[in-house]
Amino acid sequence: MRRRFKIGVIQRVALLCASIFLFIYTFENTQYYILLVLLCALFIYQVYNLIYFVEFTNRLLERFFEAIRYNDFSQNFTAGPGSKSFESLGKVLDEIIRKFQKERAKSEESVRYLETVVQHIAVGLFSFNQKGEIELLNKAAKKLLNISVLRNIEQLKEISESLYIVVTELKSGSRTLASCTVDSKELKLAVYATEFRMKDDLYKLISLQNISSELDEKEMEAWQNLTQVLAHEMMNSITPIASLSDTVNKMLSDEIFNSENKQEIPDDTFEDVKEALNTINKRSLGLMRFVDSYRNVTQIPTPVFKILKVKEVLERIKNLMKGEASIINVEFDVDVTPASLEITADDQLLEQALINIVKNALRAVGKTEHPAIKLKGAIDDAGHAFIDVEDNGPGIKPSVIDKIFVPFYTTSKQNGNESGSGIGLSLSRQIMRLHSGTLTVVKSEKGSTVFRFRF
Repeated sequence: MRRRFKIGVIQRVALLCASIFLFIYTFENTQYYILLVLLCALFIYQVYNLIYFVEFTNRLLERFFEAIRYNDFSQNFTAGPGSKSFESLGKVLDEIIRKFQKERAKSEESVRYLETVVQHIAVGLFSFNQKGEIELLNKAAKKLLNISVLRNIEQLKEISESLYIVVTELKSGSRTLASCTVDSKELKLAVYATEFRMKDDLYKLISLQNISSELDEKEMEAWQNLTQVLAHEMMNSITPIASLSDTVNKMLSDEIFNSENKQEIPDDTFEDVKEALNTINKRSLGLMRFVDSYRNVTQIPTPVFKILKVKEVLERIKNLMKGEASIINVEFDVDVTPASLEITADDQLLEQALINIVKNALRAVGKTEHPAIKLKGAIDDAGHAFIDVEDNGPGIKPSVIDKIFVPFYTTSKQNGNESGSGIGLSLSRQIMRLHSGTLTVVKSEKGSTVFRFRF
């Protein structure tokens, strides 16, 4: 193209020079003024043709950029007849336009695909900008909120003011549970928020998922598990009490009420009755302590948060449990990385939770040949601080891992250890929930168990 352009320019300049020379020659050697006029017109035409030829590229590019600017991809830039010098340029521009056209079609298909997915997804989605204007509202959100249109986030107040407060105050990347009433229907929603920037404006995307049925099922399952454990523990106490009461009643009936001398009680009968009554008394006191333990599980004080050094906390736990650990020669180790690791927590509640787990660990390693317990503090891959309590006991059976956090459920008897109350793990997990954290078993194998406090 460049070669043809040069040749075209040279040809036109040469013809222009020839026309100038011919005009000068004719002007000096002839008096045919009509010919001079014609030569002058020819000169003007050649100048115009040269300028048109040179500016043709600019006009072509200007038209190309205008087409892109206004998304007009129907333009054709192939040069017409007599403009073969720009034929290659026109083909290149046409090829670029076709590529733009294909990319635009792909983008439109992607947008339509995403819109279809968003509209058919079962999770409610809507987004709004800093002015509160709603940009996206899918079918699931409309159905969940029982609305047909939502133009501004302020209109959410009319539907549920509590949900409006949650949505507007929830920070990006955070999630929470919200209860609200929509058209006299109680909803329990899992709300998740994220922010993104588009068109020089900040948007917040909210997802809503109705988990009422799931929560009801879990609540029912929790109550069933709790009821089973409570019934089991209470029956263990009430059965011997009822049996002993019946035995005492029979003894008194046979030995006293059916005897001729009702004032005299045989010594052996008296001792048996006394022993039975003592047993009933102890078992009744045990049942009362059990009920009191249940009350303790349901009444945990509100945490008073402060900044704590993890190493200091773990060292205190080690010193507190040193006496019990020394009885069975447990190797107690504390490891915190970095040493300056800090958390925000209630020191008393956290220490209580740690003591519960460490006591369980001491029971677990009671029959281990070389018992060892390790308290570890560190930061996980997500940037959250955690504390691990690891022991080298026999481990927890996979079949009971899901049950160990149920109140009053205990594996002590199954492992042949001293019986525990069954509330330590449940109480510790509730304490961590009050800290917006978690308590989980991250590893439980033969010869190793790790409980993780994640903040």
